[in-house]
Amino acid sequence: MQKFINFAKKLSNLGAYISAITYILLVILILTEIFLRAIFNKSTMIADEYSGYLYLASVFLGLGYTFLQNGHIRINIITSKLSKKKLKLVDIYAGSVTLLVVLFILYRVTLLTIDSYKFEVVSEGVSETPIYLTQIPMIIGTFIFAIAILAFLIKRFKDDI
Repeated sequence: MQKFINFAKKLSNLGAYISAITYILLVILILTEIFLRAIFNKSTMIADEYSGYLYLASVFLGLGYTFLQNGHIRINIITSKLSKKKLKLVDIYAGSVTLLVVLFILYRVTLLTIDSYKFEVVSEGVSETPIYLTQIPMIIGTFIFAIAILAFLIKRFKDDI
């Protein structure tokens, strides 16, 4: 089980690194657009569209890392007053429900991507980017998130009270 938890950490870290790279690319794209407009009165014509794609990728790819770092919003007004045993049960319940929801999202996003590929859906912008390419990071990020949640559940089940 420890091997799986370590795998989840490494996979989440990889997602976070790629997420950071997409943020850097996003900044470069926006700065390029600003520079071209200010100096040459020209546009990349894709900055708005691609900045959205890069932002989407960075958010989804960072979900697993953020979860393992306890970075997601957690309301602990009630749980802070619970005993360790009850807190463990609440964590396992909440983690299980979250895993089910994330697996459903993964399933639906995968179907959406497959449909976008089958029907050759392209963006409405000048780039006419195949939409399935922009949806792949959603699948990868959601998968990493599900692995991170599963690792959390394994750790909580292993914890001795």
